[in-house]
Amino acid sequence: MWGDKRYHTLNYELRRIFGQKVIKLSLDGGFTCPNRDGTVGNRGCIFCGEEGAGEFAASKKLSIREQIEEQKRLLSKKWNTDKYIAYFQNFTNTYSSYKDLKEKYYAAIAEEGVVGLAIATRPDCLPEEVLDLLSEINEKVFLWVELGLQTIHSKSANFIRRGYPLDTYNEAIRKLRGRNIRVVTHLIFGLPGESRKDILETVKYVADTNTWGVKFHLLYIQKDTDLYRYYLKNPFPILTREEYISLVVDALEELPKEMVVHRLTGDGKKSLLYEPRWSLDKLRVLSGIDKELIRRDSYQGKNRY
Repeated sequence: MWGDKRYHTLNYELRRIFGQKVIKLSLDGGFTCPNRDGTVGNRGCIFCGEEGAGEFAASKKLSIREQIEEQKRLLSKKWNTDKYIAYFQNFTNTYSSYKDLKEKYYAAIAEEGVVGLAIATRPDCLPEEVLDLLSEINEKVFLWVELGLQTIHSKSANFIRRGYPLDTYNEAIRKLRGRNIRVVTHLIFGLPGESRKDILETVKYVADTNTWGVKFHLLYIQKDTDLYRYYLKNPFPILTREEYISLVVDALEELPKEMVVHRLTGDGKKSLLYEPRWSLDKLRVLSGIDKELIRRDSYQGKNRY
């Protein structure tokens, strides 16, 4: 339905728009997070490591230009393309001064071959002047903003120390969509205490926002996190590969066909990953999702139409 897949992949969508393979270059803008600097909290979300979500990003010791060149060199061995999305991935990438943000965003989109900008952030870090800057950039390149929602359930949100209520996410969606800025929502499957029903409620809620994209993450336990320390003292059930695959297919069936699926599983760093070890074999997980869709004769959006 979408090339050789039964769900609407980012690869398919970018090829449709740009006519060829487009790859993301993961950058570290040297930003922090209000959940770490004392504004909201001091230790970040419970699953967040010392490097944030950017274990695979370039080094923040390099300039934006140098990071992009390094990422191009690394990824050119795998992909033959000359079109790129500059991806500010690590921590909260709208959490700085207007001047600093503008300088770094514009440095990224000025590089040869960069056709788009992706910015990962929190819904509570989108003041009006930053929204104005994003609107300006949205007129120049292909832009999307990623919001870390993870769950709609307040008990789970409190456990992971998300630091903002669901209404803040709703307001961010309203403001971004009001400016025609694409939004991608991050969700985590397997949070302690959440049932299959709870997880699918979150999926259906996000599906009803009709935002541009979604990312599904498996909850994995990394050794440099508070979640790791909690798990050692309070072990909770971890999803098996089969459970996760089944859950992802259930979730895909609830999404609108137009919603772009950016990710279907997590990418834990091998040296830091504690559980589940099966998640290291990402290709087997993705292949399992494809096979389960075929076995069910199912596809993205099956339950919405």
